[in-house]
Amino acid sequence: MENEINIKTVALILALIIVPVVAILIFAQVNKPNSKLDNLLNKSAPSFSFNDRNGNNYSSENLKGKNVVLFFSEGLACYPACWNQIASFATDQRFNTSDTVALSVVLDTPEDWQKVTQKMDGIDRANIVFDKGGQASRLFGALTATSSMRSGASPGHTYILIDKQGVVRYVYDDPSMAVRNDKIYAELEKLK
Repeated sequence: MENEINIKTVALILALIIVPVVAILIFAQVNKPNSKLDNLLNKSAPSFSFNDRNGNNYSSENLKGKNVVLFFSEGLACYPACWNQIASFATDQRFNTSDTVALSVVLDTPEDWQKVTQKMDGIDRANIVFDKGGQASRLFGALTATSSMRSGASPGHTYILIDKQGVVRYVYDDPSMAVRNDKIYAELEKLK
C-alpha cells in the first residue's frame, strides 16, 4: 500500500513538472518571435539608409553590387558581446573587400560612439552605422527577435545577409551573443 502511494506521488510530481514544460515548448514554437526575420528570406531587402560617424551614407541603393552583412545590435548597452562582434567584423578582412561590407547597425548616437572608439581595439575601424529612430531595425524585424533584451525597443544580436542584387539570403538571430564571423562567412561563400 505504501509503495502504491509513493509511485502515485512520484507520477503526480513528474506530471506536474513535465506538462508545463511541454506546454511552454509548444507555445514557443507556435509563437515563434523570429517569423518576421524568416519572412525576409529570398525577398528584396527593405529599403534602408544609414550614416556612419563620419557622415558617409550606406543605403540599399548605393550598396547594390556588394554583399552586405547587417549586424543589428543593442550597441553601447551590449558590452562586451556586441562590441566584440563589431570589432571582429572590423578586423576580419573577409568582411572588408571590394564586394563585401559588414555594417554594424546601432540605435545610439555618433557622439556616444566617438567616446568608445578609443576604448577597444578594432572599434575605431568598424563600419558602425546609426539607425535613427530604429526605422530599419523595425523593418527588418530586429526589434522583436529572440535575442533582443528589450523587445520592441532595441535589437539584440541579429545578422542579415543581403546579396549583390539586394535580396536577403540569410538571417541569423543569436541569443547567445557570440562572435559569428565564421558562420556568417560560410553563408557568404554560398553566394559565390
